[in-house]
Amino acid sequence: MKYPIQKWKRFRRRRKREKDGRPRKQIPRIVVPSFFTLMNLFCGFLAIISISEGRLFFGAWLIVFAGLFDALDGFMARLSNATSQFGIELDSISDVVSFGVAPGFLLYTFGLGEMPFVGIILSALPPLCGAVRLARYNVDVQESPDDFFRGLPIPSQAIMIAAFYLTFYNRLDLFADFKYGPNTVIVPLIVLLSFLMVSTIPFDKIPSFDRQSIKKHKGKIALFVFYGILILLFQEIGLMMVFSAFILKGVIIGGILFFKEAYG
Repeated sequence: MKYPIQKWKRFRRRRKREKDGRPRKQIPRIVVPSFFTLMNLFCGFLAIISISEGRLFFGAWLIVFAGLFDALDGFMARLSNATSQFGIELDSISDVVSFGVAPGFLLYTFGLGEMPFVGIILSALPPLCGAVRLARYNVDVQESPDDFFRGLPIPSQAIMIAAFYLTFYNRLDLFADFKYGPNTVIVPLIVLLSFLMVSTIPFDKIPSFDRQSIKKHKGKIALFVFYGILILLFQEIGLMMVFSAFILKGVIIGGILFFKEAYG
């Protein structure tokens, strides 16, 4: 007579033999970058909730953290060679929420809400122009992948807006002499950033950190490392400095290319 414990041991041995005889299922490589993409979306969702509850400072930093997760998902996708159509589409959906809806809502709550109808239209520009920018990117990346972005990346636009709020939310006295207060700066800023997203002006991509890319883009990698150091040292002011320089560099290069084509 066999006792239950003996039957259990025999069952375990048989199961082990069956498992050893067939290949083990591996976790799909796409899981890792998709995790960071979903964390990006989660940060955007939390940012909207925080802003709606009046915690604009916390919401602005959540937009920045969403940008960090967005950079990590792209880095991990390249590192693990796990780029896929699914990942591109998931990333676009997440970006519209975190870098379109959330910063638009932040600006509406911060100041644009004082301009009833116009404020709604202006606040809608980041998600609307951002969606166009992402749709075009999804087509471009399949047809002709380049070493640069055509148009301002939507995360850069969002982090610039978040950095503006974080830098000036407790320095509103600087806008006291302006007729419309902070909106005097917010309106042209949001129009400019939205236009740059749908433009064809080239902006730098963060290069891959493999051996070939490091040899090819030494100067660009050094510049991005310098950007990172500035952000760590100066935080919100560092964000303003870095993304202002990033946008200005793209605009200057775009202007030079335009005049070369027009008058060259």
